[in-house]
Amino acid sequence: MAIYASIGANVLIAALKFAAVLATGSSAMLSEGIHSAIDAANGPLLLVGQHRSRKPADESHPFGYGHEMYFWTMVVAMLFFGVGGGVSVLEGIDRIRHPVPMGSLAWNYAVLGGAALFDTISLVVGLRQFRRTAHGRPFWSVVRASKDPALFSVVLEDIGDLTGVAIALLSIVLAKSLRRPWIDGAGSIGIGLVLALIAFVLMRESKALLIGERARRDVIAAVRTAASQEPAVRAVRQLLTLQLGPEDVLVGFGAEFDPALTAAQVADVVDRLEQAITSRYPEVKHIYIEAEALRGHR
Repeated sequence: MAIYASIGANVLIAALKFAAVLATGSSAMLSEGIHSAIDAANGPLLLVGQHRSRKPADESHPFGYGHEMYFWTMVVAMLFFGVGGGVSVLEGIDRIRHPVPMGSLAWNYAVLGGAALFDTISLVVGLRQFRRTAHGRPFWSVVRASKDPALFSVVLEDIGDLTGVAIALLSIVLAKSLRRPWIDGAGSIGIGLVLALIAFVLMRESKALLIGERARRDVIAAVRTAASQEPAVRAVRQLLTLQLGPEDVLVGFGAEFDPALTAAQVADVVDRLEQAITSRYPEVKHIYIEAEALRGHR
């Protein structure tokens, strides 16, 4: 829902901003138009990532396609950095070197006001969805711990949108009131830096998940608790987890079983452990338990 709201808002806002550029020639407004156009394109890319990450496992990808979400989030980050941040900074530098007086600001004020309204609505929708999974935790703590980039990408984009609108408005007002057209170019550079910062956050989180990140701490703790509460398990050794996708976790560990157990009894214990883990965390879809003591007893 949050992604669809963001796409709709950004398509409309981008069209209005480019119309304002034609009417006023503002560099900061051009950067904002590029910003909104990238946001509008990023939404479909995240939807592609979500769709492809849900493809079932096959022979060539036995653990599924969960990493598709992380790949497409990295593509989104590269668009923010290269197209959004790079073009905005270059446009700002050119406008500072060759300042051009702006025309009437009525268009700019109207468009930026409308953009602020639509971006705020989109942000409210995104924050409501975000808070349902945050459980009262601080925003950045959830971003660092989250395994689903789509959860926070839209919120980051909307925060960046509102920040960009504020920078554009301030630079346009100062450029006009102080009769310093170059300030408009400085605003464009500021918007580019905001885009680069968002790109950096998305790249950092996507990189960690792409190269293989452990599951959340609460999932790891639940696995240890389930194993320790099983009377037939003497110890848990080398617990390993891997986040395969937003809702796909692999768990593997060695379990030291009571050597008096038969192979059938060990199998029953393993079944109970798997049920105890997956009943609490359905995203744990792959569990591998090595019966260490049983192997040594043989």
